[in-house]
Amino acid sequence: MQSFDLVVIGSGPAGEKAAAQAAYFGKRVALVESAADPGGACVNSGTIPSKILRESALYFSGLKQRGLYGVDYSLREGLTVKDFTHRKDVIVDLEREKIRKNLTAHHVDVFAGTASFEDAHTVAVTAAGRSPLQARGEVILIATGSRPHRPPEIPFDDTFIFDSDTILKMDRIPQSLAVVGGGVIGCEYASIFTALGVKVSLVDGRDRVLPFLDAELSALLQERLANLGVEFFLGERMAQVERSPNGVRLALKSGKTLGPEAALFAAGRRGTVDGLGLEKVGLALNQRGYIDVNESYQTSVPQIYAAGDVIGFPALASTSMEQGRVAVCHAFGFNYKQRVASQLPMGVYTIPELSAIGESEQSCKEKGIEYEVGRARYANNARGAMAGDTSGLVKLLFRRDDRRLLGVHIIGESATELIHTGMMVLEVGGTLDRFIDFVFNFPTLSEMYKYAAYDGLGNLAGHKLREG
Repeated sequence: MQSFDLVVIGSGPAGEKAAAQAAYFGKRVALVESAADPGGACVNSGTIPSKILRESALYFSGLKQRGLYGVDYSLREGLTVKDFTHRKDVIVDLEREKIRKNLTAHHVDVFAGTASFEDAHTVAVTAAGRSPLQARGEVILIATGSRPHRPPEIPFDDTFIFDSDTILKMDRIPQSLAVVGGGVIGCEYASIFTALGVKVSLVDGRDRVLPFLDAELSALLQERLANLGVEFFLGERMAQVERSPNGVRLALKSGKTLGPEAALFAAGRRGTVDGLGLEKVGLALNQRGYIDVNESYQTSVPQIYAAGDVIGFPALASTSMEQGRVAVCHAFGFNYKQRVASQLPMGVYTIPELSAIGESEQSCKEKGIEYEVGRARYANNARGAMAGDTSGLVKLLFRRDDRRLLGVHIIGESATELIHTGMMVLEVGGTLDRFIDFVFNFPTLSEMYKYAAYDGLGNLAGHKLREG
């Protein structure tokens, strides 16, 4: 038995940052990781690898240059997945090493093995070829992340039928791919493979992709992906999935049949809690398969906290890091990081990428908020023209009575970077006038905030001051 102030289970974004935060303030910290490498899904199978693949797809396909110079690049004959993922492997190794160095620098004791609760203060750590050890913590943080949901009726073989983790291990680039699921992961991979010239079909039971986004942005993304070649089957549900001589056969309940070479099922994730022994400490999963917590990420057992994907939405690396920090600051009473920011940016790394924060038009209507909209289009922006992006949009929502900013929605080049300017104004309760007063570098995409604000003022006054 070894005793610690904090025992963290999992080394993904929530676990790593929580462990480092507690150690920084002088607490003795242990971290348990069952995988061979640290970083969780963020580094090893999700956030970073998929975003690197996105950049590789843009590079190999020359997709950006097509619109810029009218040159149609085609993929090099014989391009393999190894070619495609080489840069991913290099960067992932660098990220893993950064995590190891961070934990070492903070003197966090790292234990390799699988953790399971003995009681509300003690976890047993089991590893092959070693006797189990026990770690006692005054506080325990569960940060075990999530895994793809694999419905039993889907014959996953990870050769032709993949989930969102195993598709990264694909040994070839298929000529055709069916993506089942129109959420973030499904849309990201659909756009990546489409950029590589793969014929992609996207199937979802809902009437639009990314339904949590402002409807205008969701529609623009669908239009853009359709122009790139994605075929949509919306409002459709799976009836049967089976292997076929040429790959995969997907029968839809409408009677339609798809016959792609490969299929990706991206229909949700579940908390990774198998083997943790939550029942021993009186913790149960909610209906969505995640652990319930309060605003301080404390579970129903006071000394046990949970953060990151294991608690569900929004399941973003950025928010998971902050959740882990807030959890340990609350647990130990540190006068630091008392809450996660009230407004959280959403980044979707499709091609084109999207980002959003705050209210959407739909949420404003549901809440009865009197709002107005200002838009600026990449097509009217010099930097947008230089980048070859003529379909992007910056959209601002603001209150009609006092012009206070309500939400920011962006689709296009660098959307996930641009969002932070609007986020800062939103967080301090700023108005549309902030963007009018700012001086932006020229030519930049950022100056679209100013012209979206001008457009909003024109809409508010009932006439256009200037085309955005």
